[in-house]
Amino acid sequence: MNVLLLTCQFLPLAGLLLIALFGKTEKTIAALSFWVTHALGLSILALLVTWGMHGFADYEFEWFELYAHGSYEFPILFFLDGIGAAYLFAIWVIFSIIVRYCRYYLHRESGYKRFFLTIFGFAFGLNMVILAGSIDMLFAGWEIVGISSFLLIAFYRHRIQPVRNALRAYTVYRFCDIGLLLGAWMSHLLFHGSDHFSQLSVLFEHTAPSPASYPALMLMSLLIFIAACGKSAQFPFCFWLPRAMEGPTPSSAIFYGALSVHLGVFLLLRTTPIWSYHIITRLMVFGIGLITVLVASISEKTQSNIKGQIAYASITQVGIMFMELALGLETLVLLHFLGNAFLRCYQLLVSPSIVAHMLRVEGAMDTDMGFKTTAMQARFPVSVRDTLPEVLQNTLYVFALQEGNLERLVRSVLWEPLKNIGATINRSKLWQKAAVGTGVCALFGALVGLGWLESTYLAIPVALAMVLASLSAFSQKHSFIHVWNAVAMSCLLAATSVWLLQPSAQFDILLFMTGIVPSWLLGLIVLSKLPGKERFADAPFAYRAMSETHPSLALLLFLSFLGLVGFPITPAFIGEDLLLYHASSEFAWIAALIAISFVINGIAAARVFLRLCMGRPTEICNHTEITALQAIFKSDK
Repeated sequence: MNVLLLTCQFLPLAGLLLIALFGKTEKTIAALSFWVTHALGLSILALLVTWGMHGFADYEFEWFELYAHGSYEFPILFFLDGIGAAYLFAIWVIFSIIVRYCRYYLHRESGYKRFFLTIFGFAFGLNMVILAGSIDMLFAGWEIVGISSFLLIAFYRHRIQPVRNALRAYTVYRFCDIGLLLGAWMSHLLFHGSDHFSQLSVLFEHTAPSPASYPALMLMSLLIFIAACGKSAQFPFCFWLPRAMEGPTPSSAIFYGALSVHLGVFLLLRTTPIWSYHIITRLMVFGIGLITVLVASISEKTQSNIKGQIAYASITQVGIMFMELALGLETLVLLHFLGNAFLRCYQLLVSPSIVAHMLRVEGAMDTDMGFKTTAMQARFPVSVRDTLPEVLQNTLYVFALQEGNLERLVRSVLWEPLKNIGATINRSKLWQKAAVGTGVCALFGALVGLGWLESTYLAIPVALAMVLASLSAFSQKHSFIHVWNAVAMSCLLAATSVWLLQPSAQFDILLFMTGIVPSWLLGLIVLSKLPGKERFADAPFAYRAMSETHPSLALLLFLSFLGLVGFPITPAFIGEDLLLYHASSEFAWIAALIAISFVINGIAAARVFLRLCMGRPTEICNHTEITALQAIFKSDK
């Protein structure tokens, strides 16, 4: 079983590398994807059969220990149980269908190779999430799935709307990553090395949590809920999923109809022993699902496109799964997941054909395709809404058109305050920032020198400076180098604050910086070679297009972006977890500030990557198009 687990995990990565190295033509890419997909399917089937022969018992396999220092450990750990088996079965069926479908659907598409690279990267991350044996491993796969989604939403990069919607979805993803970042940190603190998924149920069975641990478990449950709601587009983050349908139809089917949208449900299933300990947390999950069902089912009625309707239908069904989880119906949730995943995948794949067919029929009949006449609708109402008074009907209609104003709510509560603080920082003069920073540091230094405060309190002004640097990068829109330097400065200040708290953690801090510094320098080199960086400064989405004009620079910028945000390709990924682990030893709230800064840094760096690498090349964009794009950008601001 160990070999089969590793095969299932790494075959998608092998497919990605093979396509990247040898995928010169569509025929070669199609052949490679065909054989790798079938090999993956056989491996998953063999794994499930072997697992069944072992009596369907929970199985854990520790491959090796990636990093260990003191009491901190990061093992490469795999875990298979009934929940993982159900999701693996869905991956096998749906991924095979999608790859076969795309071999023809994307024929002669300019991004044919790019699509297959991304979809195999998604499969690698998804398998890592499903087979993860600890929350650290799960977070690594979670990040890979998120970046794959980000790239596929912006697949049609010549159009401005897919690019903006990609940033919108990634912003929600990154914000909700706070839940998993701090959740991994809390699992190390609360469970003292017993944070493997295989150990959670046993831990809670044999050791009832004391009343003193209830607040900590409540906080960890809230963090898990944030992560699950963001990934599964549950209240209040319902708004991003219909906009994520800007990508190709197959990616919409596998991401937002079938697999990715159900990862929030998977997270709740995996962590059930943590959040199900009390009736209050169960009521919270039930309430989130219920509100989502009400908002999404109403908003679905006013969607003007079939993909938007399917998106809200999928959100509604996931909301019902949340309610079933709150009631303790885990087996029903798995059956519900399988049914909904296959149905939404089918609906999205056939939606272009259905729309084209209905348009042809309507054109031939010279009428619409209404299934009921006005008299029949009056006699047999088609929905509960038709039975309500007219004033209430109109109110619900406006509410549905505005999609519950959830996006405006999230913007006003989360994004706008951060942007306003960052804009205030950016408007300040350099001497003003230096004077304030010097004064605060001098004050804390004097208090420490007088013995009124311990030396660890020097980390407080450094941590505050870290947050301000992140906010400065977050609100800056036009100076790409300023954003890049501010993100790097925030990471440096995070490492400094942890060093002030734990001087003995210098090796772990250096490990973190070995991932950050090279990525920062690589990004600076790419930005210094940016051609025409001062042109059209009012429309940064419209003209950069480095992915087409300078593909090598765009690839280097993408790699530096991943390294700078702590993606699991550099030591910075483990370094982030280590910083949180060490920061909690003295001031736990500093660990929260570090996590928030990492999230904000990721959003700011993603904005730089999108604005520079996406869009239509200037040499094929005439003056009228540039003027129109500038007007759209200004109106949206």
